[in-house]
Amino acid sequence: MRRPSLAPAAVLAVLLAAPPAGAATLVSQFAVPGGAVDRSGLSGAGQNRLGGFGSDLSYDAATGTFYGTTDRGPGGGVLSYQPRLQTFTLDIDHATGAIRGFDLQATTLFTQANGNPYTGLNPTLASGSMATLGGSLDPEGLARLPNGHVLVSDEYGPSVIEFDQTGRAVRTFAVPANLVPKRANGNVDYTGDRDTVATGRQDNRGFEGLTVSADGKTAYAMLQDPLFEEGANGSKADGRYSRNVRIVQYDVATGQPTKQYIYQLESLSDINSRIDGTAQDFEAKHQGRSIGISAIQALPNGTLLVLERDNRGLGVDDPIGANTVGEKRIWQIDLSKATDVSTISLKGTNDLPAGVTPVAKSATAFIDIAAALKAMGLTVPEKIEGFAFGPRLADGSYTLIVATDNDYSVTQNGGGTQFDVCTSGVGGASSTVALGAACPEGQHLLDSYLYSFRLSEAEYASLAGVVPEPATWATMTLGFGLIGAAARRRRRRGAAVTA
Repeated sequence: MRRPSLAPAAVLAVLLAAPPAGAATLVSQFAVPGGAVDRSGLSGAGQNRLGGFGSDLSYDAATGTFYGTTDRGPGGGVLSYQPRLQTFTLDIDHATGAIRGFDLQATTLFTQANGNPYTGLNPTLASGSMATLGGSLDPEGLARLPNGHVLVSDEYGPSVIEFDQTGRAVRTFAVPANLVPKRANGNVDYTGDRDTVATGRQDNRGFEGLTVSADGKTAYAMLQDPLFEEGANGSKADGRYSRNVRIVQYDVATGQPTKQYIYQLESLSDINSRIDGTAQDFEAKHQGRSIGISAIQALPNGTLLVLERDNRGLGVDDPIGANTVGEKRIWQIDLSKATDVSTISLKGTNDLPAGVTPVAKSATAFIDIAAALKAMGLTVPEKIEGFAFGPRLADGSYTLIVATDNDYSVTQNGGGTQFDVCTSGVGGASSTVALGAACPEGQHLLDSYLYSFRLSEAEYASLAGVVPEPATWATMTLGFGLIGAAARRRRRRGAAVTA
């Protein structure tokens, strides 16, 4: 197994001669080897693999600590895995913003209120019932609360769950009824796909993004794609053909939803215009399925940033980076004039009803991540999923750290058997081996990636409408970080990740 190299030699830090279009400049890429293990103390193939932690990212400015949440783990919901929070620090050059090192500090396992572990198994496997979530958990979004607890958004429900500093669940927010997946007869089905489910969130397209306002009073949970029924393929309701994705606004104090808004994904015509030729163009059915959101972050002025991406790029389905990427962008949005659609259905239509105003979306992307990576000669990963503002630099500029989900470098066949995905690199060779087996000579598991972008004070001011003083920076990043007091008490400082 390839040993992780997390020292400065692992960093690709090339300053761009000219930044790509957008408000931020890509500074560096850092690779966390796919063969690294975490600090869970668990054993067995896939159970302690340091992967998937880029599903979402938070930063605690008071301690300089980053937190990444895993998703349901390797196996696509059919392999038992306890979802977890990874606590780590980054060695970031205070002058340039380049990432020079990664140090895993702690691993916190998520447990239910009764003390039993959560599992990444789908609800039917976990509880024996398609209508019962039980201990199923597929974390995708992460946000911090003023009391030091964290909120985690889950795709299976979709759910929003509050955890204390030890990783134990303390409450679950109410889920709007229109988001719960149901069959045509009204029966809840958390496991089914479009062949069995008629309404509610699409399978594996639940709450993907989560953030909390700077004052900690309001949370925003965002579906990855449109609801099953909120779209149309001719006369048939089908959310895959729609651009209209729901954002749910929550009152944090009560855990009750207060409003819903519509966010519109970038159109396929715009995305396909960036793809050379037509052979790899996205089809109409990909609009609300292959294109979706991955993360959201609240800004001090009340606007939000949304990370939108397609399902292409270097990953378990494309381990040599052969496919053309169309969308990896961060957009700024404003909810202030959007219509509350809590009681409005978009069933059977790809259009918005008269009188419904979606959230305002910036005319151009705040950051075109794919363009920035290509400008540096880097390959674009498929699952660019988490981002958070990081430390402020010596000259007053700001860092924004972007993370990937490498799917633990695991794939599965139609029968549900899991395999490790090995690659020799972009344009090279790839293979699958039994879970936990050694990769062929010259190949390795897929890496996780962290990217550092740099924003000047002026760039940040134009984005957020405010430039905080250094003393207030920790408060400003409330929605991007989380308190990890319990985790920090358990951390082993100075220890590198081991394979």
